[in-house]
Amino acid sequence: MIYLIRHGEAAAGWGDHPDPGLSEAGKKQATAAAVRLVELGASSIVTSPMARCRETASALELSASLTARVEARVSEVETPEGVPDRVAWLKGIMAGNWQDGGSELLAWRAKTLEAIREMPSGAAVFTHFVAINAIVSALDDDDRAVVFRPGHCSITILEGEGSELRVSERGGEGITRVL
Repeated sequence: MIYLIRHGEAAAGWGDHPDPGLSEAGKKQATAAAVRLVELGASSIVTSPMARCRETASALELSASLTARVEARVSEVETPEGVPDRVAWLKGIMAGNWQDGGSELLAWRAKTLEAIREMPSGAAVFTHFVAINAIVSALDDDDRAVVFRPGHCSITILEGEGSELRVSERGGEGITRVL
């Protein structure tokens, strides 16, 4: 099993801060997710380098006496060079399909999926809305950029390993400020 966890609620609104930490609600969500991940048997932690993911992962680090490994390939989607408005660009991408996003977006999606396929069983991966959608849509062979709306600290469960990974359970959905 591999567990994909969307970070807790950020302290700043989407697009308002380049790398916000968690709000007070986000910290509580992280603690609840940590309890669930211990119950599920998470045995290692991988996190996006973004502050909100690192802070979400820290709750599991404390409760499971594990140390998180930072993995840039599970971070936020990269904005292509020359895009003046990230928010507008991302809203456009999320309204469409991966194939419509161009070669840079497809390369990002492929490297994110590659990182997940390299994870050991039991890994709890703290990541982002777009990255979770990139992974789930690829494993489900669905070209839509948004196949579901993972809520803050939702846990999506993958079974299998390597190229045999499949989505076992999608995390709970929630309202997001992404779209």
